[in-house]
Amino acid sequence: MTFQLTQKHLESALKEIATRDSDIALAIDQVGYPTERRQGEPSFENLLRIIVGQQLSVKAAATIFGRVQTALEGRFEPEHVLRMRDEELRALGLSRPKIRYLRGLCDAIVDGTLEPATLVDLSDEAVVEKITSLLGFGRWSAEMILLFSLGRPDVWPADDLAIQAGLHRLKKLPERPKRRQTDQIAEPWRPYRGAVAIFVWHYYATTPMG
Repeated sequence: MTFQLTQKHLESALKEIATRDSDIALAIDQVGYPTERRQGEPSFENLLRIIVGQQLSVKAAATIFGRVQTALEGRFEPEHVLRMRDEELRALGLSRPKIRYLRGLCDAIVDGTLEPATLVDLSDEAVVEKITSLLGFGRWSAEMILLFSLGRPDVWPADDLAIQAGLHRLKKLPERPKRRQTDQIAEPWRPYRGAVAIFVWHYYATTPMG
């Protein structure tokens, strides 16, 4: 399957959604279109980045990932990580749970349980099933792979806090929506929910609070 969330797709999808949703149309006028957010095909590096980013701000995650990249000398190989001591990984800023998740990921790739490149040929739900079978990887983690490595066009990360906060602001809701309401809001945006998700992140990062 080819990567579909290209810049061209984002803009054409959002133009279509804007004809259905006046709030989206107004928000596009306000902040413009988001840029393509492609991270390359599924790889150990991308999965490692997801572990690092769990429950952290974008800035904090980037700082820690930079330390990990330096420690690995840019060689993202699970065998290299497995040779590192827990103390070394802790010094880079990884918590004990994340170290366990990272070692589990490394073991799965080394023993062939997970072959990241083969995710390209799986359906969305098959990717979710494969990723969530790994220790420490929930549906959100799988959705990040689906959006940014595989470019699947109708993925909707309803549990993402920035998505919920962005919808709260964009839709002028009385409180931040939970997963059920977030899913309900997004239902009319099929089959372009992936494009809208990227736009909502862009909108949330661009507009002031209040």
